Amino acid sequence: MHPYPHHYQAGASGAADGAVQLTSPGLPTLASAPPPEFDGPGGAWSPETLLVAALADCFILTFRAIARASKYEWLGLECSVEGVLERGASGASFTRFSTKAKLRVPAGADVERAKVLLEKAEKGCLIANSVSGTRHLDSEITY
Repeated sequence: MHPYPHHYQAGASGAADGAVQLTSPGLPTLASAPPPEFDGPGGAWSPETLLVAALADCFILTFRAIARASKYEWLGLECSVEGVLERGASGASFTRFSTKAKLRVPAGADVERAKVLLEKAEKGCLIANSVSGTRHLDSEITY
Protein backbone atom coordinates (compact mmCIF):
# COMPACT_ATOMS: atom_id res chain seq x y z
CA MET A 1 0.00 0.00 0.00
CA HIS A 2 1.15 3.53 -0.73
CA PRO A 3 1.68 5.92 2.19
CA TYR A 4 -1.13 8.26 3.21
CA PRO A 5 -2.61 10.64 2.28
CA HIS A 6 -4.23 9.15 -0.83
CA HIS A 7 -5.98 11.48 -3.29
CA TYR A 8 -8.88 10.52 -5.55
CA GLN A 9 -10.26 12.63 -8.36
CA ALA A 10 -13.60 12.48 -10.13
CA GLY A 11 -15.66 14.91 -12.14
CA ALA A 12 -19.13 15.28 -13.58
CA SER A 13 -20.67 17.15 -16.49
CA GLY A 14 -24.25 17.49 -17.63
CA ALA A 15 -26.81 19.67 -19.36
CA ALA A 16 -30.30 20.84 -18.39
CA ASP A 17 -31.66 17.38 -19.35
CA GLY A 18 -30.24 13.91 -19.82
CA ALA A 19 -27.59 11.89 -18.10
CA VAL A 20 -24.71 13.28 -16.11
CA GLN A 21 -21.34 11.96 -17.26
CA LEU A 22 -19.05 10.86 -14.43
CA THR A 23 -15.32 10.80 -15.15
CA SER A 24 -12.08 9.98 -13.42
CA PRO A 25 -8.62 9.91 -14.97
CA GLY A 26 -7.90 6.55 -16.58
CA LEU A 27 -11.40 5.14 -16.01
CA PRO A 28 -14.39 4.61 -18.31
CA THR A 29 -17.10 7.27 -18.21
CA LEU A 30 -20.29 6.35 -16.34
CA ALA A 31 -23.73 7.78 -17.04
CA SER A 32 -25.75 8.85 -14.01
CA ALA A 33 -29.33 10.06 -13.58
CA PRO A 34 -31.71 10.66 -10.71
CA PRO A 35 -33.35 7.48 -9.36
CA PRO A 36 -37.09 6.93 -9.88
CA GLU A 37 -37.66 8.04 -6.26
CA PHE A 38 -36.56 11.53 -7.37
CA ASP A 39 -38.57 11.34 -10.61
CA GLY A 40 -35.59 10.11 -12.61
CA PRO A 41 -35.89 7.76 -15.58
CA GLY A 42 -34.53 4.65 -13.86
CA GLY A 43 -32.19 2.30 -15.62
CA ALA A 44 -29.08 4.35 -14.76
CA TRP A 45 -26.68 4.57 -11.86
CA SER A 46 -27.60 7.39 -9.50
CA PRO A 47 -25.56 9.06 -6.76
CA GLU A 48 -27.61 7.03 -4.26
CA THR A 49 -26.95 3.67 -5.92
CA LEU A 50 -23.28 4.54 -6.45
CA LEU A 51 -22.89 5.24 -2.73
CA VAL A 52 -24.54 1.97 -1.72
CA ALA A 53 -22.53 0.05 -4.33
CA ALA A 54 -19.34 1.62 -3.00
CA LEU A 55 -20.14 0.20 0.44
CA ALA A 56 -20.66 -3.30 -0.99
CA ASP A 57 -17.51 -3.07 -3.12
CA CYS A 58 -15.40 -1.80 -0.22
CA PHE A 59 -16.72 -4.54 2.07
CA ILE A 60 -15.60 -7.28 -0.33
CA LEU A 61 -12.21 -5.66 -0.99
CA THR A 62 -11.64 -5.15 2.74
CA PHE A 63 -12.60 -8.76 3.48
CA ARG A 64 -10.25 -9.93 0.73
CA ALA A 65 -7.33 -8.04 2.31
CA ILE A 66 -8.16 -9.21 5.86
CA ALA A 67 -8.59 -12.84 4.77
CA ARG A 68 -5.31 -12.73 2.85
CA ALA A 69 -3.45 -11.26 5.84
CA SER A 70 -5.08 -13.89 8.09
CA LYS A 71 -4.28 -16.70 5.65
CA TYR A 72 -7.97 -17.65 5.61
CA GLU A 73 -9.09 -19.58 2.53
CA TRP A 74 -12.51 -18.82 1.06
CA LEU A 75 -14.28 -19.45 -2.24
CA GLY A 76 -16.60 -16.51 -2.88
CA LEU A 77 -18.39 -13.59 -1.26
CA GLU A 78 -21.65 -12.00 -2.31
CA CYS A 79 -22.64 -8.73 -0.69
CA SER A 80 -25.73 -6.55 -0.94
CA VAL A 81 -26.26 -3.27 0.85
CA GLU A 82 -29.51 -1.44 1.44
CA GLY A 83 -29.28 2.23 2.33
CA VAL A 84 -32.28 4.02 3.85
CA LEU A 85 -32.66 7.67 2.86
CA GLU A 86 -34.88 9.76 5.11
CA ARG A 87 -35.75 13.40 5.47
CA GLY A 88 -34.66 14.98 8.74
CA ALA A 89 -34.52 18.47 10.16
CA SER A 90 -31.40 19.33 8.14
CA GLY A 91 -32.57 17.67 4.90
CA ALA A 92 -32.40 14.21 3.37
CA SER A 93 -29.62 11.86 4.42
CA PHE A 94 -28.89 8.17 4.66
CA THR A 95 -29.75 7.05 8.17
CA ARG A 96 -29.17 3.27 7.98
CA PHE A 97 -27.10 0.82 5.99
CA SER A 98 -27.81 -2.92 6.12
CA THR A 99 -25.15 -5.20 4.67
CA LYS A 100 -25.95 -8.81 3.82
CA ALA A 101 -22.92 -10.96 3.18
CA LYS A 102 -22.94 -14.56 1.97
CA LEU A 103 -19.52 -16.17 2.23
CA ARG A 104 -18.69 -19.52 0.63
CA VAL A 105 -15.88 -21.43 2.32
CA PRO A 106 -14.27 -24.82 1.66
CA ALA A 107 -15.68 -27.83 3.53
CA GLY A 108 -14.26 -28.02 7.02
CA ALA A 109 -13.36 -24.32 7.19
CA ASP A 110 -13.47 -22.55 10.56
CA VAL A 111 -16.90 -20.84 10.42
CA GLU A 112 -16.42 -18.91 13.66
CA ARG A 113 -13.19 -17.43 12.36
CA ALA A 114 -14.97 -16.50 9.14
CA LYS A 115 -17.61 -14.59 11.13
CA VAL A 116 -14.90 -12.69 12.99
CA LEU A 117 -13.18 -11.78 9.71
CA LEU A 118 -16.48 -10.62 8.17
CA GLU A 119 -17.10 -8.40 11.19
CA LYS A 120 -13.56 -7.02 10.93
CA ALA A 121 -14.21 -6.23 7.27
CA GLU A 122 -17.41 -4.36 8.11
CA LYS A 123 -15.65 -2.35 10.82
CA GLY A 124 -12.61 -1.73 8.63
CA CYS A 125 -14.35 -0.65 5.42
CA LEU A 126 -13.11 2.90 4.85
CA ILE A 127 -16.15 3.86 2.77
CA ALA A 128 -18.55 2.70 5.50
CA ASN A 129 -16.44 4.52 8.06
CA SER A 130 -16.82 7.70 5.98
CA VAL A 131 -20.62 7.86 6.05
CA SER A 132 -22.99 8.66 8.87
CA GLY A 133 -25.95 6.47 9.74
CA THR A 134 -26.19 3.24 11.64
CA ARG A 135 -24.74 0.07 10.14
CA HIS A 136 -25.81 -3.54 10.49
CA LEU A 137 -24.14 -6.69 9.16
CA ASP A 138 -26.06 -9.90 8.55
CA SER A 139 -23.72 -12.70 7.45
CA GLU A 140 -24.26 -16.22 6.21
CA ILE A 141 -21.51 -18.77 5.71
CA THR A 142 -22.00 -21.75 3.45
CA TYR A 143 -19.87 -24.63 2.16
